Amino acid sequence: MKRRLRKKLRNREFQELGFDVRFILDPKLSEQEIDSAIDSFLDEAIESQGLGFGGGGHYDWDGFVCFMGRGSTTEENRAHIERWLSARHEVTSYEVGPLIDAWYGA
Repeated sequence: MKRRLRKKLRNREFQELGFDVRFILDPKLSEQEIDSAIDSFLDEAIESQGLGFGGGGHYDWDGFVCFMGRGSTTEENRAHIERWLSARHEVTSYEVGPLIDAWYGA
């Protein structure tokens, strides 16, 4: 496959990586506290690193994190999000998946 096509298809050296994130918020939280926790997650853990999060939930959140624009997430991005989730009292459990191909899956 030629370089131009690999770039267009995001293959080999142009592969873009992302990862899954799942977390559960304390069910005792009010609607306002849930909104505040999610806003903080998006502002502090995701957007502050130039990342995007696609997914949703209410108490049980499930989504995919990827780089906004062309590029890949890194192990540092994963570690930052994991540290953020572990430090929050609103989060009762979480799982941050491994880096995977953002376009074609594992």
